[in-house]
Amino acid sequence: MPMPPPPDLAALSLPEILRLVEERRLPPVDQWNPAHCGDSEMRIARDGTWFHQGSPIERESMIRLFSTVLRREADGSHVLVTPVEKLSIAVEDAAFLAVEVKSDGAGAQRTLAFRLNTGDLVTADADHPIVVRGTADAPRPYLHVRGGLEALIVRAVYYDLAAMALADDADRPVPGLWSGGRFFSLGAPE
Repeated sequence: MPMPPPPDLAALSLPEILRLVEERRLPPVDQWNPAHCGDSEMRIARDGTWFHQGSPIERESMIRLFSTVLRREADGSHVLVTPVEKLSIAVEDAAFLAVEVKSDGAGAQRTLAFRLNTGDLVTADADHPIVVRGTADAPRPYLHVRGGLEALIVRAVYYDLAAMALADDADRPVPGLWSGGRFFSLGAPE
């Protein structure tokens, strides 16, 4: 069965985004515990490009499919898992990229919805926090996606968030934004 194309975030309303997030059915990878079979010979580069045996995977539908069986192990490693096999996959930074953001509301009533490079939609909230790592000179913002998997928020989206934070309250000592009833600092890295 072919994977559906990713949604156009800009064309969706917040209720539509929340409905799509709720309807998303992912395989129960956290319940699958087969024996480790080896290395998938796959890698997710820092820029979000997926590789197999050193060559980029060109088909977006394949990337979306593989992303649904991606899991982060307790030791921090990443695997592709099915009910019958588990294969290692190298992840250079984050498993996903947050490539687009849509804001609805303002202040404490704001909701931030992100589209990932795989087409998935994630809303920032208590279960999907935004954290900033790196240094003050080179901050690296991340969004928790699921099960320890994160999305690096790309620079253009981070700048959009920073502009929203400054527009909300330029006098706040630490810039940040509310989403899903929670405040997320965009300032100094953790």
